[in-house]
Amino acid sequence: MKGACELLGKPRSTLYRHKNPGRPAEKTGTGPRAPHPAALSEGERQQVLDVLDSDRFADKSPAQAWAILLDEGCYLCSIRSMYRILAAAGQDGGDRRPQASHPPRVRPELVADGPDQVWTWDVTKLKGPWKGIYFSLFVMLDIFSRKAVHWEVHLTENHGIGELVLYG
Repeated sequence: MKGACELLGKPRSTLYRHKNPGRPAEKTGTGPRAPHPAALSEGERQQVLDVLDSDRFADKSPAQAWAILLDEGCYLCSIRSMYRILAAAGQDGGDRRPQASHPPRVRPELVADGPDQVWTWDVTKLKGPWKGIYFSLFVMLDIFSRKAVHWEVHLTENHGIGELVLYG
């Protein structure tokens, strides 16, 4: 048997599986599973859902409700079961508090209807003559015309006396 399998390039397990096929699908347990003996009954599930939906726990997560109930000596089910029950009921098991809705943020917009009304600035790095040496180019721009009103080049962004390189 081993030699024939090696000659054909097939593993022996394939031959054994073909010779002894498994049981039919309905006997192998692929059908619906029986409920676990310790599973909550429908009444118990409804009781947990009622407790979680009560005014006392409506704004608390299942973990918080579970801890409060446990401190009072009442154990209904595990935290994970509470999340599963809420999910089956179509409720979000996470943060169940009403969330604040913020007004949409309005991005400030600079508007100019003529030259020299609004200026903005920008800083960029310029490569120097040697490796690792950079200059900072400061540019003041007119918003309306988009032209450079003034520019300066410095060795550092926070320049001191004597570090000024060029003016424009």
